[in-house]
Amino acid sequence: MAKLTAKECRAFIDAVVEKAEAMGVPVSVAVVDSGGHLIVLERMDDAGFISTDIAWAKAYTAVAFRALSPRFPDGLVIQQWFKERNPQMLVNAAVFTNGRIVASGGCAPIFKGDELVGAYGISGGTSDQDEILARHAREAVGWAHRPQHDTTPEDVKRHIREIYAKIGLGEREL
Repeated sequence: MAKLTAKECRAFIDAVVEKAEAMGVPVSVAVVDSGGHLIVLERMDDAGFISTDIAWAKAYTAVAFRALSPRFPDGLVIQQWFKERNPQMLVNAAVFTNGRIVASGGCAPIFKGDELVGAYGISGGTSDQDEILARHAREAVGWAHRPQHDTTPEDVKRHIREIYAKIGLGEREL
């Protein structure tokens, strides 16, 4: 069984912080394991005090929903999917998890091969800034946000591409 180590998470946080400093956006970063348990949490100087809770909740949400369905490759898709179908369910999920559900950009699952090993969440900038930081750091450390052998049905992929197009990310790759 693959897992994330604190050392791997430190490299991810370092990449986020480096890019966040260059952008002038203080943030918090959280990484959880495949069960949603916190591995690391860090708040940059001047990041909002609530950003730590939001980063952790984003990571928890990304691992929870990706573990349930390949329809949810990131927080932006989770947010749009629930907005269109059942916004009340997203609110209910936040309530019955004691506020641990937050659907926004700047979070995604982490895979090693085909195994879901955790997720990360970044909070403190706009949703778009958090997403830019996330993608930069994920690429810097080589984390995969989808399984090595993608078995997602084509109709699901088409649906996700439609959601990306609706929210202005039509060029984004799955």
